[in-house]
Amino acid sequence: MTGPPQEPSDKDYDPRADRAWRHVAEDAPGVSHREPIGLRERLSLNRMGTFDWDLDRGFMDLDAGAMEVFDLRPDEYDGAPMSLVTRVPPEEGLRLDEALSQALQDGHSSYGSYFRLQCRDGTQRWTHSQGRILHDADGKPYRIIGIVREATSELADSALLRSLQQERQRQTLMVQQTTAALARALSVRDVTRVLTGAGGARRFGADGLVLGLVENEEFEVIATAGLDGEVPDDMMTSRLDDTLPLADAARSRRSIFLSSRGELIARYPRLRPYTEVLPAGSAAFLPLVAQDTVIGALGLFNADPAVQSPEARNLALALAGVVAQSVQRATLFDQEREFATGLQATMLPRRLPPLTGGAVTVRYHPASVGRDIGGDWYDVITLPQGRTGLVVGDVQGHDTHAAAVMGQLRIALRAYASEGHSPETVLVRASRFLAELDTERFATCTYIQADLESGALHLARAGHLGPLISNSSRHIDWPEVRGGLPLGLATHFGHDHFPETQLFLEPGSTLLLCTDGLVEQPGRDISAGIDALSAAVRAGPTDLEALADRLSDHLWADPGSEDDMALLLLHRLPGPGGATTPRLRLHVHQADPSGTAEVRSALRRTLDQWRAGAVMHNIEVAASELIANALTHTESGALVSVELLPGTPRRIRLEVEDRSSRWPRRRSPGETATSGRGLMLVEALADEWGAEPRGAGKALWCEFAVPDTADLAH
Repeated sequence: MTGPPQEPSDKDYDPRADRAWRHVAEDAPGVSHREPIGLRERLSLNRMGTFDWDLDRGFMDLDAGAMEVFDLRPDEYDGAPMSLVTRVPPEEGLRLDEALSQALQDGHSSYGSYFRLQCRDGTQRWTHSQGRILHDADGKPYRIIGIVREATSELADSALLRSLQQERQRQTLMVQQTTAALARALSVRDVTRVLTGAGGARRFGADGLVLGLVENEEFEVIATAGLDGEVPDDMMTSRLDDTLPLADAARSRRSIFLSSRGELIARYPRLRPYTEVLPAGSAAFLPLVAQDTVIGALGLFNADPAVQSPEARNLALALAGVVAQSVQRATLFDQEREFATGLQATMLPRRLPPLTGGAVTVRYHPASVGRDIGGDWYDVITLPQGRTGLVVGDVQGHDTHAAAVMGQLRIALRAYASEGHSPETVLVRASRFLAELDTERFATCTYIQADLESGALHLARAGHLGPLISNSSRHIDWPEVRGGLPLGLATHFGHDHFPETQLFLEPGSTLLLCTDGLVEQPGRDISAGIDALSAAVRAGPTDLEALADRLSDHLWADPGSEDDMALLLLHRLPGPGGATTPRLRLHVHQADPSGTAEVRSALRRTLDQWRAGAVMHNIEVAASELIANALTHTESGALVSVELLPGTPRRIRLEVEDRSSRWPRRRSPGETATSGRGLMLVEALADEWGAEPRGAGKALWCEFAVPDTADLAH
């Protein structure tokens, strides 16, 4: 049995108890204080109504609550669902129809959908409709019983939830982006670049920031971004006291949150003279603590005054923790790198020997990014008989082991060179030395034995870049220099042979040796770097030191190379008498079958620079014939010289010198003869030719007139 209703106990819940509530005049008509309220009235009071839709008759009955939700008067609705179009816009009607059609198609017993109503006053109202679909004995839907309710406030609450969720997602994204950006920062300079670069302050949800570090009981500002002006000099370094906010945060280890510039200045009067620099809005000053040590402080500024919410404060603290870890890691990296680069610098020559008849300068830079040092090196060695040894090399790898191997190899190579050995012998011994070390590293190297009095250069190359030569007229040449495998590998594979090449450095010319860090950039073909180096030398200053600085600054430092770089420049001073004649000198060994082809290739490049035009081919053929005569009929090699003679018209003189005193004899070979036509070809191609004695040997020469530009155009 059901007993009489119980009286409420004293312990029942009363939402009015101990709470502030406002007196409101009730506007619900017909509602009594004590009388029972029927179901329809209960629904109507909650902005809810019911409908009964007879699908067979096409009639939809709406109760008073539903009519109120639809904002309809009784004379505005005749029971036909289509008459609701006065309140339901077509696109919203399609939304309702799609929800119902999908439910019928899937055989569901209910459906629901949100849609918007157009009220009589023109405003829009969000509404939700939900119905139960009734089916007859055959499973055919015949009736829908449902409710409609106003959902504007409900969706507003949902929008608030979505806004809060979006804010949380934004904060999470800020932490992720800041962490990712700082994860790639190795040095303190990298960290400040992240904080002050594009979007740096926005990663912290701020308009401006200031970063400072604690060192020797002082606070030093190292980075700013987003401020209207520069931080005053007397604020860049301060004591750890409570007169400035960043120093105060670092000293006290407490975060400081202020809502406006006025509040900031009131708390720190020392900032009053610098009001114009400070943003007008809120500010946060956060200590940077890593491993229980305060290493600095971060200041965040906003343009608008605001009281930071707990979520905003927690976000700022989280970001400060990320910055603290990054700064500590970067500080340790800088200390380690400073030690490593200092160690490497002690392995390179501290001073260069003076040169007679020339000048030399060097540049070395460790990699501008990255943790490890490299194995690049250079050396200038005083040799017997007034000669000079020039070395540029690169040990494989970028770590302290590479630097250690470089130091040992440099000393060994210097010892071999100082004994006066030929370049090939020096590299063979250096390769065997490296192969016997307890290392798997190899090294590339170019070694030049230079005689500045005569300009003779004897080169050997081990897997390294060859030299660049710029003459007094700024013509750039990369002469073909044969080479062998890298040091160490050559011995390992049994190919420790480094063929020697002889070049000549004319008075007023400059020779350049470098490692690949100067010409190679990630993602760029090395040929582009070689072209850029050629252009930079051609357009660079004439002073050797200034040229070295220009190459270091513009080709290496500006792009931020990931590799270290060694650069050596050798300049042969002009002889007495002022300007020198453009000249090329090459040596062909007696037992070198490819020497003639290399001379022709070098001639072709030089004659193209001199704009020799149509006579270029004639000079190449004449040089080939004279070289062949020297190699065939003498027991020595051939010294080939070609120079551009001054005067008008321009003339090019070709000389091939050998060490034989046997004078050439011009013959008249028969039709079946296999030799004897060389001098005939020279006589036919050249404007003049002849022979003259040279010390213990002789020189065959020929001259060619160079057409001027008008003749070439014709």
